[in-house]
Amino acid sequence: MKQYDVAAYIWPSYTGQEKRSRIFWPEGYGEWQTVKVAQPHFEGHLWPRKPLWGYVEEANPDVMAMQIDAAVSHGVNTFIYDWYWYDDRPFLENCLSDGFLKAKNNGRMKFYLMWANHDANHLWDRRNSDDILDTVIWTGQVDKTRFDHATNRMIERFFSLPNYYTIDGKPVLSIYDTVNLIKGLGGVDNARAALDDLRDRVCKAGFPGLHLQMISWSENYIDLKTIDPKYEGTQVDALKALGFDSVTNYQFVSFTDMQREYLDILPDVQREYDHFDRDYPVPYFPTVAIGWDNNLRFHKCHPNVARNNTPEAVEQAFLQAKAYADAHPNQPPLITVNSWNEWTEGSYLEPDDLYGYGYLEAIKRVFTEK
Repeated sequence: MKQYDVAAYIWPSYTGQEKRSRIFWPEGYGEWQTVKVAQPHFEGHLWPRKPLWGYVEEANPDVMAMQIDAAVSHGVNTFIYDWYWYDDRPFLENCLSDGFLKAKNNGRMKFYLMWANHDANHLWDRRNSDDILDTVIWTGQVDKTRFDHATNRMIERFFSLPNYYTIDGKPVLSIYDTVNLIKGLGGVDNARAALDDLRDRVCKAGFPGLHLQMISWSENYIDLKTIDPKYEGTQVDALKALGFDSVTNYQFVSFTDMQREYLDILPDVQREYDHFDRDYPVPYFPTVAIGWDNNLRFHKCHPNVARNNTPEAVEQAFLQAKAYADAHPNQPPLITVNSWNEWTEGSYLEPDDLYGYGYLEAIKRVFTEK
């Protein structure tokens, strides 16, 4: 039977080990603080919910050993860790370094990094009023010196591990915010030079190269001439200029309206798949978002919520992604999933008291059963 690489994003905020995160969640166990007090924001809102595994410490290797076994037994064989670098040092790295990588069974799974190089703001702290949520606390932009510090850490601590995910032997690094990357490095030419230098350093570390993966947003998210006057064009032009090797998505919400029935969203998702297949010069790896609902982070109601994203409905999205992978046999059968644990965005695989293990069972049916 064909093996698929089902890779779920991990939002590493469910820990009390990262002291700096207490600016957002002072009670000391991460964003579980927000989940625990969740209340319905509108009639029919399917909150509160509770995690069946409890409000666990995900920087605990025993907790992650349990989660690894659950993931692998249901067909999720790769974790993509959201990885942060603020004030020239890592942020929320504990769940990876102290949890996953110290779990006795972590060799059962692959992992790779998505550099979540967006700005940090008060969005994570629902104690604040909605009108200050955009206040920037730490910028995700880095200059060349900080870029080198961050990427040297990736090479030295992570890329050489035996379960780091590779394509053609090359460690995969995903970049979340291409605009922030370009701005921080001072333009497209400087960003390309920094990425080329990173590739050289990866080769010097003993690898055949580096596989750079772009996270796609809406097509109009990138307007090069507003970022760098020497260039113009949209996302595909930025991808070519910077030399990315593949592209995928983080969430459906970045390219389509989520305020409707989940099954009504899937034709838009298929059009997105087809667009990448037709118009991009590098492989596209299909993504599946379990849902969307970030009301837990706000005081006011935010109506852009996916409706009826039941396990049965999401299974149709898994089948759609599988069909895309099957139709592209010359590229790795990688499917990205949002996400393992984005509780406060309403898009997670971890079992809860609403659907139990339903989403994990759907993955198992689609990707591991004949």
